[in-house]
Amino acid sequence: MRFDVLIIGAGPAGLTAGLYVSRAGWRAGCLERLSPGGQAALTSRVENYPGLEEPVSGFELCRRMEAQARQFGLELVQDEAESVLPGEGGLVVKTAGGSFGAGAVIVASGARPRELGVPGERELRGKGVSYCATCDGPFFRDQAVAVIGGGDSALEEAVFLARLCRRVYVVHRRDEFRAVKVLVERALNEKRILPVTSSTVTRIVGTETVEAVEVRNVQTGKVDRLEVAGVFLYVGLLPNSEFLAGQVVRDDAGYVITDDEMLTSTPAVFAAGDVRKKSLRQISTAVGDGAIAAMSAVRHLQSLQAGHV
Repeated sequence: MRFDVLIIGAGPAGLTAGLYVSRAGWRAGCLERLSPGGQAALTSRVENYPGLEEPVSGFELCRRMEAQARQFGLELVQDEAESVLPGEGGLVVKTAGGSFGAGAVIVASGARPRELGVPGERELRGKGVSYCATCDGPFFRDQAVAVIGGGDSALEEAVFLARLCRRVYVVHRRDEFRAVKVLVERALNEKRILPVTSSTVTRIVGTETVEAVEVRNVQTGKVDRLEVAGVFLYVGLLPNSEFLAGQVVRDDAGYVITDDEMLTSTPAVFAAGDVRKKSLRQISTAVGDGAIAAMSAVRHLQSLQAGHV
């Protein structure tokens, strides 16, 4: 199968790119290995996206984006990209299920939660260790849980969990949270949230399920045990860019490097959203990236059509 533009990833960046390419009259396909929405769809509450008078869930916002893009002709394919290589008439994207041809490719594969890397994390994943409060929070209703992290995502999800759980410890290595002021104030005003600052997790304890987390105060060295049934980790992201190794230039962390037009080091390969090296990763910035990448890809196709490339 061949597309004019093939998009890898159906999060906000990918869906926006698909909308713009399709609306411009070109055939756009979008590969997604799971379900549309990406990390954004797992967000319990979105209130800083322009045009929303009332907050909505990330799932609902992404559902609307998908429906709009499909309306203009975006074709979604459930498959996983494994490489992007030069091919006859453009590029070939090899996937787990076969391969696709394209005149241009937009990589919008996003990022995934970073592991904390402490004993017990992998052993108890799915048994109390989670990276998604919206997905797994209801399993811990009326129990105590711990949220690890001090950024926007950590505090947003801590507030969400406070509606369900009797106690929410928020463990952060610094003495102050680094989230935006409105989220910090919201969390600190929630009676069920107990900040545990200047502390790091040394171990997640449990046999069949999570029983506790051990935390070490970085100033005193004292180790405490927090009795919890669940641990939610928000300690950063890792880009989903391994399949591009040796094909485009990435930074030391694996983020794809682009210019202002979202073009990577490889001709006709663009990148957008959380997979790209940039200073701010939000739904709004992903949408902006997707629009720019789409129109850059369209201009590339137009140049090919005119014989200028």
